[in-house]
Amino acid sequence: MPVPGGRGLVARSLLREDAYRAIRDAIVDGTLAPGERLNDGDLVEWLGVSRTPVREALARLEQAGLVQTRPGRYTMVSPLDVRAARNAQSVTAVMHELATREALPDLSTAELDAMRAANGRFADALHRQDADAATAADDDFHGVLVTASANEALREVLERYTPVLRRLERLRFSSLSGRDSVAQHEQIIALCEAGDADGAAAANRANWQTLAALIDSLDEGAGDRGASERT
Repeated sequence: MPVPGGRGLVARSLLREDAYRAIRDAIVDGTLAPGERLNDGDLVEWLGVSRTPVREALARLEQAGLVQTRPGRYTMVSPLDVRAARNAQSVTAVMHELATREALPDLSTAELDAMRAANGRFADALHRQDADAATAADDDFHGVLVTASANEALREVLERYTPVLRRLERLRFSSLSGRDSVAQHEQIIALCEAGDADGAAAANRANWQTLAALIDSLDEGAGDRGASERT
């Protein structure tokens, strides 16, 4: 079959993905704050790309709930949305449970070692109150099982919904309040090593469900602010 027409398709794809990840990460780590207006020209200058990949990245970020757009008026970083966070947490917990079940039958010693190493980095980052490093290490830990599952559909769902939760997790990982996750990770590893698919899957799901308390606290905070504004 002849090579399809067109030039630079791979390069454009990479630019689009790079732009998406750069803007997404800046939103997750707080560099771009909730409510901040996003100007195409500023983003183009920052990223060193054309407007097309920037606009495509912003469209994907809007689908993920990280950006809000009013055509002809503005594009801005979405405020923290409790309802969106609850929905993302429910979906993400189930996806990680599924990843564990699908990964476990063929999980290697090297992959278990990678999970232990990531959890070690995670614990160290929490001790140093380094939220960025803790988030990256947590991604690495859970990413082992996601990659081992070899389920591309699962990966795509997590790619869409996890960033919403990472914005919240940085609040927890910036202090020692996330240290319970270290023990939960250790339990997941132990169950995986024992070949207990049901136990490991349930433990991984429970680990993601711990975000519910943080989401509840944000919801209560929003209610308290609303009450104070009415008085």
